[in-house]
Amino acid sequence: MDILTLLLQGGVDGLTEYLSAHVLTCLVPAFFIAGAIPIFLSQNAVLRYFGPQAPKVLSYGVASISGTILAVCSCTVLPLFGGIYKRGAGLGPAVAFLYSGPAINVLAIVYSARLLGYDLGVARAVGAVIFSVVIGVIMAALYGRQDMQRDSHAFDMLQSDPDEKSPRAKLLFFGLLVGILVFAASGQWLVTALLFVGLGLLLWRRYSRDEILAWMRVTWHFVKLITPWLLGGVFVAGVLTVAIPESLVAGVVGGNSLLSSFVASFVGSLMYFATLTEVPIVKAFLDLGMGRGPALALLLAGPALSLPNMLVIRSIMGTKRTLTYVALVVVMATFTGYLFGLIVA
Repeated sequence: MDILTLLLQGGVDGLTEYLSAHVLTCLVPAFFIAGAIPIFLSQNAVLRYFGPQAPKVLSYGVASISGTILAVCSCTVLPLFGGIYKRGAGLGPAVAFLYSGPAINVLAIVYSARLLGYDLGVARAVGAVIFSVVIGVIMAALYGRQDMQRDSHAFDMLQSDPDEKSPRAKLLFFGLLVGILVFAASGQWLVTALLFVGLGLLLWRRYSRDEILAWMRVTWHFVKLITPWLLGGVFVAGVLTVAIPESLVAGVVGGNSLLSSFVASFVGSLMYFATLTEVPIVKAFLDLGMGRGPALALLLAGPALSLPNMLVIRSIMGTKRTLTYVALVVVMATFTGYLFGLIVA
């Protein structure tokens, strides 16, 4: 009974920490951005960069570096991924964005280099960019044909979907929303308040009441779709952190073997890491004897995946694609960590 109580308490603690630390500053702004994409961003804009006939270098290039401006975690990126995918983005670029959003975080890369060493910081940055492109290309090769009819139809309708708002107004609108997300997540409340004022003025001058109400309806749709799976997954992830002691994990992932890299990648894929929190956790594991190869594997798989993240992705693109995506991340992180361990050893 004591063990069950301890496990339940771990789940409650994980849920409480997430609700208190991340919902208001990270997830809520992300929901509003996701809701704004189908309403205020024309299909032209999405398909121009991520559509089936967009230049591959452009679409994957933009998707692979998108995380540099979004300091988001594996759960906060989900509404954004759902928004661009439902709007008609190709599967490959959308998946590249899904991985890169939380993985290629400039703050996390710099923090990793300073706290864990420049070798891990550089390897994480390079590996994350390559991962996003390779995983997106493989997912498109395996499942892209199933989306081709939907995407091609949307692309053919570009000329009949006129862009009413000027590109400058849209750029300003989404820039303000992203700024609110970034500065709220970093606790810069004065800047966040100023951005809110700017957003309110822009909405008052350039957008109608019907457009704003439509934005709220789509945002609420994403909240209902994602929140139950997300909170349930966070609870289970909290239970796992209690059930699996850090000392046990550190003992298993000591050294730089292929098995230790796989264990680090697999365990990291199940755990939830808020933005930047993976760095001190990996530092603690390194101090306990974790190899640098498994550390890189954890850094490449952990921030991009989590149990809550997997459950929500399944609700967006189905079980088969989700399992393939998770397997690609874990396997690639495993072999990358193993090779990195051999090099630095």
